Amino acid sequence: MNKEDAKKRIDELKKLTAYYAKKYYDDDDPEISDFEYDMLMVELRNLEKEYPEFITPDSLTQHVGGTVKEGFEKVEHEVPLQSLQDIFDFDELYAFDERVRKTLEKDNIKYIVETKIDGLSCSLEYKNGLFVRGATRGNGLVGEDITENLKTIKHIPQKLTESVDITVRGEVFIGKEEFEKMNQEREDNEETLFANARNAAAGSLRQLDSKITASRPLDIFIFNVQKSDTIKFTSHIESLRYMEKLGFNVNPVKVECNSIEDVIKEINNIGDNRENLSFGIDGAVIKVDDLHDREILGTNYKTPKWAIAYKYPPEQKETLLKDIICQVGRTGAITPMAIIEPVKVAGSTISKTTLHNEDFIKEKDLRIGDTVIIQKAGDVIPEVVGVNKSKRTGNEKIFEMPKKCPVCGADAIREEGESAVRCIGIECPAKQYRNIIHFASRDAMNILGLGDNIIEELLDRELIKNIADLYELKNEDFESMKKNGKKFAQNLIDSINSSKSNDLYRLITGLGIRNIGVKAAKSLAKHFKNIDNLMNAEIEELVGIDDMGEIMAKSVYNFCHEPQTVDLIERFKKLGLNTEAIEDENTDNRFDGMIFVLTGALDRYSRKEAEDIIEKFGGKVSSSVSKKTTYVLAGEDSGSKLTKAQSLGVNVITEQQFVDMIK
Repeated sequence: MNKEDAKKRIDELKKLTAYYAKKYYDDDDPEISDFEYDMLMVELRNLEKEYPEFITPDSLTQHVGGTVKEGFEKVEHEVPLQSLQDIFDFDELYAFDERVRKTLEKDNIKYIVETKIDGLSCSLEYKNGLFVRGATRGNGLVGEDITENLKTIKHIPQKLTESVDITVRGEVFIGKEEFEKMNQEREDNEETLFANARNAAAGSLRQLDSKITASRPLDIFIFNVQKSDTIKFTSHIESLRYMEKLGFNVNPVKVECNSIEDVIKEINNIGDNRENLSFGIDGAVIKVDDLHDREILGTNYKTPKWAIAYKYPPEQKETLLKDIICQVGRTGAITPMAIIEPVKVAGSTISKTTLHNEDFIKEKDLRIGDTVIIQKAGDVIPEVVGVNKSKRTGNEKIFEMPKKCPVCGADAIREEGESAVRCIGIECPAKQYRNIIHFASRDAMNILGLGDNIIEELLDRELIKNIADLYELKNEDFESMKKNGKKFAQNLIDSINSSKSNDLYRLITGLGIRNIGVKAAKSLAKHFKNIDNLMNAEIEELVGIDDMGEIMAKSVYNFCHEPQTVDLIERFKKLGLNTEAIEDENTDNRFDGMIFVLTGALDRYSRKEAEDIIEKFGGKVSSSVSKKTTYVLAGEDSGSKLTKAQSLGVNVITEQQFVDMIK
């Protein structure tokens, strides 16, 4: 490579690594694997070594990735939280040992080998034995104050066993089993899965609301004393043992080695047994034990010269893709699953794994009967990363997503702009829990007292199988659920019966039609007057309704023409539910033709209350500001919507002016 090409590639690598580092450190949403990122950094480091004249301060070889997230206070680290140089083979490890021995002029160096925990690094500061502040690493020099979030982690002691002033460094992580459970819950709820345990931990710890952090299964291992005002140590292993004495949850893998050969044996030992660890690792850390020797060795721009990290390559195995089956989630999303010939990867036997959606299958060109390549992402999630097409025989079968739900037989539809294929059956057993929760919610049928746990128990006891069954429940079905059973049961029955007389828009909302919320349900009820007119509507008529786009219209049309929906509506009628729009007695349409946009926090009203008032007087509420907007109602801490309104010359009103308008 000539000098010109080298500079071009270095500039390209700096941009790539900066982008991927931002996705990893700041957004907690990685786009490439750790191994792919490491290889880019190795290429950049080697080119800069060969052409040092092209090294610039903005290169990630010169500083740690990561910035301070908006909303957090900055914390300047008294002792920098440096990163480690990564190596990928034992030749590099021997070279590291040689540099250390040459600098120290010693033949025998004692090393400590520890697991490199895959999490988010942070510092913990204690005064007189009390936890006073915690911060993320950030860029190594400045981090984020996340004290309140760290207080939610049970293995971070709020008070030490001794009244000392000390700052320690640790790694916050989520255990393998806990991570799998958390992702399974997200999959059940049709939420985006975390890419790996590291990013789940980082995203959880960098929440502005500590209640969210507290709900996540975070843990921590401490691995270094950053600063100690009350005790001086001579070795790293001595400091680790002292931290255990203080009550810290110290990294459990810390092995003393008297030669580089012993280090290599321990690295291999950790690699062979990593699947038995309850937490994820992405390597092994090798540190010089003697603290005086560390001072002599010193540091580089971003890494210490007395430590190095050996990174394990991701393990991949080939196996047979025996079949692709489809599972139906609680929201109706149909997910293809790969059934594979069982294969052991990274210590665990894999027999099936998600294929996400039909786009993923087409992108990888997966066919039933293929020899596929499996690896574990972040050592936790098994995934198909490719196909060995050279092993194709011609007997492989191209997979197609089902047109009907595999559980209930209703239509399975992929809407424009979405990657998921969904069952639209209102009575699909896979969807009932979520369907009933939504049906009973405040914005829908508003059945007071019918909470998630009650619904789950009713389903478990097979007292209900679908929404309509709610209206055939009896007092005795509820009485055993609470101590004061009779009163509780009567209140619930009264609430269920009361919901029968709800306005039509609430029933439409409760049906859970894809893309149809309360606002659209009100428009449908107002236009069609009764459920029969809605059920018989054609797409052309639906598209002509205010606030109804083509995608929404297709959702309504498909849902209303599904046999399960037709049967359910007929049953509702027999059970006595109102299917007619209730005429609004209000004749005051002072806001007729006006479009309001709400921004910021209001004192007198909730956002929904203000919207209801506007709609009551014939106005409309929009989520975005345009030239068509009549008024922007601005509360405290108004943001970009207020700025845009001012730039467009739209009338901006205060809450008091709004109150005056509705008197």
